Amino acid sequence: MTAPEILGTLESALYAPDLDAAEAFFAGTLGMRVIARQPGRHVFFAAGDSVLLVFDPDATAAGSPAGARLPVPGHGARGPGHYCFRVAAGALDAWRRHLEAHDIAIEADFTWPNGARSIYVRDPAGNSVEFAPSVLWFRPLSDGGREP
Repeated sequence: MTAPEILGTLESALYAPDLDAAEAFFAGTLGMRVIARQPGRHVFFAAGDSVLLVFDPDATAAGSPAGARLPVPGHGARGPGHYCFRVAAGALDAWRRHLEAHDIAIEADFTWPNGARSIYVRDPAGNSVEFAPSVLWFRPLSDGGREP
């Protein structure tokens, strides 16, 4: 039996015990729009056509309490996670300048063997945050589509 088609990533999560610092970084420094916030539990950000969820790992480890309206299973992670923002290849120099202007240390800036460039920084919780163009994983086709 063939699996139904996966259309893409709708949301991805990072974990940060200091949600105020996470919001200052993602909304303040990176300019992302906050779309939901529950103090002490989470802050969610619009990321193009997907969502970046940032949870306090202690608050989500047990899941929703018994009888909750939304019975979300427990989840969480300890230690640094990773998130990659898809950006235009031509915007990488501007991103580097922007990050440096906000005193965000560039951890790595290099070109992969396929010619795609990535810039890596750390968020306040120590998560690895990458900026890279789609060609890192997908090359454009002449018909406007893309191929992995």
